Amino acid sequence: MAEHTGKDVLSSDVEIKGSIKFQKELLIDGKVEGEINSDGVLTIGENADIRGEVKTKSITVYGKVHGNITVGERCELKSRCTLQGDLKAARLVIEEGATFIGKSEVTSSGGGSNKSNASRPEIVRNDEPAAPVKSAFGARA
Repeated sequence: MAEHTGKDVLSSDVEIKGSIKFQKELLIDGKVEGEINSDGVLTIGENADIRGEVKTKSITVYGKVHGNITVGERCELKSRCTLQGDLKAARLVIEEGATFIGKSEVTSSGGGSNKSNASRPEIVRNDEPAAPVKSAFGARA
């Protein structure tokens, strides 16, 4: 089988009932009812409507998710997204205008020597887009 390096896409006219597993990158812009499980990077597109449990390494949400999200690394909720469910992530970014109904738990990413990092969420403010953003944790924004 040929090596595939691009992002896989489930377009807005796709509807799936059942579980999805993938390894690298997936963009979902359609409707999914069921569990999504991965060690990869998931993007929930603007037209997406996800109903079910999501477990992945990293997620960016532009559309709607109705269910719990568990992320090993970074979760980003974009300005027009809707998340109805609980969220567990090592790093959490919520843009102004995002709708989040549920509870969140920001957990330690595991191997950091900085003890204060374990219980503090990452805070990103986009008040001055021209100025470079510096994170207290050394991450690039």
